[in-house]
Amino acid sequence: MAPDYSTVFNALKPVLASRARLLTVKTDNAAEYTLDTRSPSPFPQHKGHPLAFGSVHTGKAYVSFHLVPLYLCPALKQKIPPDLMKRMQGKACFNFKSVPEKAVLVELKRLTGACLDEWKRLNWL
Repeated sequence: MAPDYSTVFNALKPVLASRARLLTVKTDNAAEYTLDTRSPSPFPQHKGHPLAFGSVHTGKAYVSFHLVPLYLCPALKQKIPPDLMKRMQGKACFNFKSVPEKAVLVELKRLTGACLDEWKRLNWL
């Protein structure tokens, strides 16, 4: 039987959802919450579709918190605090098997804000 990660998901979702007023909610269900930009992507290969900004997704072994700006704007990685870096998987994803401590949630919220600020600066929203 797979573990129930709903409490982890419910702890992480508000971090991303707090930024929804500047973005578009693409998916919102019990296992996934995804935000996209409102504007078309600046990249021609996206053919005018919006960019994915971030997502919280429940998987089989953990809950993933994706921040696409970390992938598209590598300089943002310098803003990742050590507590979050330990959870990093790949270039833009953090994995959680348990509800993160309040300090980690605060750091994740701060990093999400920095990512949003960078995309505002680039006019990608």
